[in-house]
Amino acid sequence: MERIDKILASQNFGSRKQVHKLIKSKAVTINGDLCRDVSQKVNPQTDSIRVNGEELVFKKHLYIMMNKPAGVLSASRDKNAKTVIDLLPDNLKRKGLFPAGRLDKDTEGLLIITDDGDFAHRMLSPGKKVYKRYFARLDNPVNEDVKEKFRQGIVFSDGTQCMPAKLEICDDKRCAVVSICEGKFHQVKKMFACCNLQVEYLKRLSIGRLALDENLALGESKELSDCEKQLIFFV
Repeated sequence: MERIDKILASQNFGSRKQVHKLIKSKAVTINGDLCRDVSQKVNPQTDSIRVNGEELVFKKHLYIMMNKPAGVLSASRDKNAKTVIDLLPDNLKRKGLFPAGRLDKDTEGLLIITDDGDFAHRMLSPGKKVYKRYFARLDNPVNEDVKEKFRQGIVFSDGTQCMPAKLEICDDKRCAVVSICEGKFHQVKKMFACCNLQVEYLKRLSIGRLALDENLALGESKELSDCEKQLIFFV
């Protein structure tokens, strides 16, 4: 059981103060009865809550897919730059959202935004072996030696050892698809740099078996279905 004002605030009905005004304006009913007390305890899973006559569909957590554009920070907030949270439409905004697994500012593609920390940890933990696939365009052709180095595990100049990665060379030898199950800082770019290759363009294509919805334009987002969430962890 939780307070009705806390529940409504968590479901994007505004701040706690705004929710109090909403309740006092007689816009909220619980099981058909007018809610008059902002501290009234309810069970959002079993009680019928209506706001302005509309039934509340309670969601404990949100899971969002975004087609991240270049030039936007993978952060919850920043005083000096636009973040992925700023790009969300109003119906998908709520407190506590964060990007699960950041993409570099100039990197595009699939980004998961959620307020579920346990979910994000499962998705990002190297031990869970959830592979993230990236398309990379490089300044020079990729050869089989690079592929073998990725397979063995790249070692950065500071001694950091990367886990073995999969590298698929495209027909255009300057392009490749990389699969990694960890997310070190600038990892894909640094792995190629260790092979004397510079990444000119980078896009995340998929996480697990969840592929980016190509119907999403850059900067657009959508809520994930239960089936799509499961695809992330499907091996």
